[in-house]
Amino acid sequence: MTTSMFDLSGKIALVTGASRGLGLAIAKALAEAGADLAVTSRKESSLEGTCREIEALGRRALPVALDVRDLDSIDKATDKVMAEYGRIDILVNNAGCNVRKPTIEMSGEEWDMVLDTNLKGAFFMCAAVAKKSMLKQKYGRIINIGSGTSKFGSGGIGPYCASRGGIRQLTQSLADEWGNDGINVNTLGPGWFKTEQTRVLYENQAWVDYIVDRIPKKRVGKPEDLAGMAVFLASEASEYVTGQLMMVDGGLTTGAMKVTV
Repeated sequence: MTTSMFDLSGKIALVTGASRGLGLAIAKALAEAGADLAVTSRKESSLEGTCREIEALGRRALPVALDVRDLDSIDKATDKVMAEYGRIDILVNNAGCNVRKPTIEMSGEEWDMVLDTNLKGAFFMCAAVAKKSMLKQKYGRIINIGSGTSKFGSGGIGPYCASRGGIRQLTQSLADEWGNDGINVNTLGPGWFKTEQTRVLYENQAWVDYIVDRIPKKRVGKPEDLAGMAVFLASEASEYVTGQLMMVDGGLTTGAMKVTV
């Protein structure tokens, strides 16, 4: 295998939720591999820093306002990318949210917000990009962002677990549907990463120590830890990989359990 298989030169990548955290790290990794980017956030102004970092790497960056819960917003955003670049080769569905609350206290509005963002939004982003570009060009790489909860449940975040489990099943469904159309669809599953969404958890050192003790690599993830897998799934190197959940979690979900004798 040569390094050219990981070269994304000439490719156009669309990354949602790219203003910070994991989305920003993935967008930068794709740019470093040669792709030009369209990056989204609910407020276009929040993408200024992202665009500067991508352009500093010598790649083009198009900021796009997008609320993935709004189908009209999805349509307008993908039209803007097509008008600018003429094609979309890579889609990363990273936009997401969470609500931490006991199940009996969760409201219908909170359930809808999480599922509409994490699952419904990803579904209709896939549909829009496939219809407008990937099915016509008979080529595409779709990377849906999951998590450890794509494999296991965790109390107090029921809607989030449902959405991430759903992402895994959605990925398999689309991989089956579009496999003969040159479109690969995979889920990238980060483990425990310190981001703005999880920042409050890391204020509890006892919890951090507990989590780190369960991770074979003995540390939580850094955003740049996702770079290699993101580029792999976006590149020609993953030509025969589709419908898969690819965990980047330091070994947390290997199934190994620490036993005290």
